Amino acid sequence: MPNDRLTALIAELSTLDTEAATTERGDLDLLSTAELTERMNAEDARVAGAVAAQSLPIAAAIDGITERFRRGGRLIYIGAGTAGRIGVLDASECPPTFGTDPSLVVGIIAGGETAIRSAVENAEDDGHAAEASLSELQLTEADTVVGISASGRTPYVLGGLAYARSVGALTVAIASNAGSAIGTAADIAIEVVTGPEFISGSTRLKSGTAQKLVVNMLTTLSMIKLGKTYRGVMVDLLATNEKLHARSIRTVSQLAGVDTDDAARTLREADGSVKLAVLMLATGASASTAASALTDADGLLREAISALS
Repeated sequence: MPNDRLTALIAELSTLDTEAATTERGDLDLLSTAELTERMNAEDARVAGAVAAQSLPIAAAIDGITERFRRGGRLIYIGAGTAGRIGVLDASECPPTFGTDPSLVVGIIAGGETAIRSAVENAEDDGHAAEASLSELQLTEADTVVGISASGRTPYVLGGLAYARSVGALTVAIASNAGSAIGTAADIAIEVVTGPEFISGSTRLKSGTAQKLVVNMLTTLSMIKLGKTYRGVMVDLLATNEKLHARSIRTVSQLAGVDTDDAARTLREADGSVKLAVLMLATGASASTAASALTDADGLLREAISALS
């Protein structure tokens, strides 16, 4: 017989959409591969609509994150398992995409670095571990903490959100069930109800896809508001490999309307900064003058161009 704690947990899980099983999937093992592909894709197609239904709280989170970035704050993801890995993934992609310092967007996963690749047993049940990790980061009220949990009840995430609120940080919850515990614990609740998973309880599927779509918006759209893009193009990317170096030249060429030779030359003068090179070519300004204009415009290329034109 399960103990009282397990009995309560079984009862709790039975109320979650993400744990539900549907009779229409009872024959999956009897279907052809083509039929399985069609059915799974049909389930995945529901995710975008579920995310769209949460556009208002997502927008509120983006505005809050952006405001705190401008105050010198950070965005910190916390989660366990798939949810934690998605936060780590999004954080790791911000420096090369937007030229940000690695400390600006941080991903913390229950169980630490090992848990990125391997399961760490019971890590998600430790409600104090996230508090310890956030404390090590010297969390302040200028920061934003985004807790990610498909079930919306993960103790690790709940503990982290409680600590974040205690220091005055903005707290955001991303869950796949309505009325979630983490949603109640956070300032902003983003509850993307994706329904029963294609394989019951496997929240790396639709729930994971929804989480990825939401974190994509949180960072991408806040970076747009910070001036990290211009005309829908990345202008703060870091050319850390040959492909990105070629992309930098191509970006300057396209945005400034010059050939690739001129783009490459100006990029060298701009010490590799796409944004600075575009500003120099668009206005004829020297590197130093353009750099000062960008600083005065808080990094907003459009405003800097206007100021020098």
